[in-house]
Amino acid sequence: MPTVEEVQNMLTGPGAVFEVVTEPVNGIEMKVYKERNKSLRELSRMASLRNDNDIFIVFGEERISFPRFVERSDIIGVNLASLGINKGDRVAVLSANNPEWCLSFWATIDIGGILVGLNGWWKADEIIYGLKHSESKILIADRDRFRRISNFLPELQDLNFIFVIDPEEKDLIDDRVRDFIELEKVSSNNLLALEREIDEDDAAVIFYTSGTTGRPKGAVSTHRSMIANLQNTFYTVIAGSFLSPGRSLLPEGDSTQIGSLITSPLFHVTGCHSGLVVGIASGLKLVFPAGKQEPEKILKLIQDEKISIWTGVPTMVWRVLEEAHNYSFDYSSLKSIAYGGSPSGADLQRRIKEVFPNVKSMSNGYGLTESSSVATLNSGSDIEKYPESVGRPLPVIELKIMKPDSSEAELFEIGEVCIKGPTIMPGYWQDPEATAAIIKDGWLNSGDVGYVNDEGLLFITDRAKDMIIRGGENVYSVEIENRLVEHPLISEAAVIGVPHAILGEQVKAIVHVESGAKLSEDEIKDWVRETLADFKVPEFIEFRDSYLPRNPSGKILKNVLRGKGEVSFEQSELD
Repeated sequence: MPTVEEVQNMLTGPGAVFEVVTEPVNGIEMKVYKERNKSLRELSRMASLRNDNDIFIVFGEERISFPRFVERSDIIGVNLASLGINKGDRVAVLSANNPEWCLSFWATIDIGGILVGLNGWWKADEIIYGLKHSESKILIADRDRFRRISNFLPELQDLNFIFVIDPEEKDLIDDRVRDFIELEKVSSNNLLALEREIDEDDAAVIFYTSGTTGRPKGAVSTHRSMIANLQNTFYTVIAGSFLSPGRSLLPEGDSTQIGSLITSPLFHVTGCHSGLVVGIASGLKLVFPAGKQEPEKILKLIQDEKISIWTGVPTMVWRVLEEAHNYSFDYSSLKSIAYGGSPSGADLQRRIKEVFPNVKSMSNGYGLTESSSVATLNSGSDIEKYPESVGRPLPVIELKIMKPDSSEAELFEIGEVCIKGPTIMPGYWQDPEATAAIIKDGWLNSGDVGYVNDEGLLFITDRAKDMIIRGGENVYSVEIENRLVEHPLISEAAVIGVPHAILGEQVKAIVHVESGAKLSEDEIKDWVRETLADFKVPEFIEFRDSYLPRNPSGKILKNVLRGKGEVSFEQSELD
């Protein structure tokens, strides 16, 4: 069996399919793939040549082939151009996952526009801020989310048009508000919009970060960064076939396509960059749950659509695992589960294998909105040996750990995770100061704390701002959370600091225990104490009957747990 290093050298060396070279990107020398597409539009052109029987999007009863999808997105793009969308103009989308989101994305970027993916969980003032900050000219929204701002349209005079998906008559309250189907009416105008020159460093997408303090920031993804993420994904699949023979994801029986279940929001880089873009480039059948993402619905889709790949956050995976025993669906097609965004470990792997015995490939990734999705990936034998790691940097990603004194950390030494590569954003939209604070000489300061072991794997220990300082000792909450979720009866856990007059902070754990299970505070403390130092044992334990609140990327909202927010997981689901 070849080593990871041997496979990477074979696939990325001179003349290889993933040959890596060094080139200047915006004045910064960095690793890039030598052979690459130069714009996302090249992907949709290739997709238009696929067989009419190859299904790209499945949503409820709707099934859209690759050629038909591109045909529809081209019509929308031409119409957007007719309405004044020029190169670099912004088109905002505010919607749950649906075909219209996907169509609007490709329509916008294929004419050289910039797609603004607004957070579908935002309230009115946040939506208004995003629209104004991005200076979007057109908004495309589903009916429910449009109604969150329908009373504030006078504040949004810069919006030329608003297209509502499946509106009712009462929604058409302004001359600018139209039915989305108008965008799909065939027009012969502005066909040259589909031939506008696009540079690989042109902005393609603006996604807003969750904004733990202050207003959210608009992270820009370029055509280059999204193509690099795509090639990173292809590389991991090919490399995995060498490192884990016998773990093929190819469909069996009469199926001709690999079915991929997308449960991540499209306004997040996992759903868009690593789901939608990867899907159109690789011929995947992308299946989106219609309506609320309930475990029964997800399990039934795995059976009915013969899903091979499921990408999501550990929260949703855990929810499905907890309820799978209540149903008798056929899960035999499912071969791969990829997750990321929160602590996961050996117990999650064990449960996956119990419920989905044909799953041979599991992976845990690490990335940020600012890194255009995945920067490191843990899979194959690495994830079995180091289940808490987020893996190795991908071929064009450079990684270093920086200490507070700005010196580079040694192996196993904890510091801030810094990333460099073509996937890194050029900056935050209209915010040079925030950009300068986080990107220095091409290196993205992630704000995450971690270390690299002697095999080159990255371990995330905490967010820098969430570190607990207890009696002068640094306590990294993720280390405690990882220990807590290893307990067979604990499905979710979060650790936060609470003020203390003498110690500065004390450790508090919030846990969600599996349905019907009973655990005492002392049992939990003893469990942590078995493997961690006494100062890391939580002084306080809070039990939650409901799932812990998370943002779209799956990260636990610790500001909510501290009583500084109102969003709950159940309230946040896209329905």
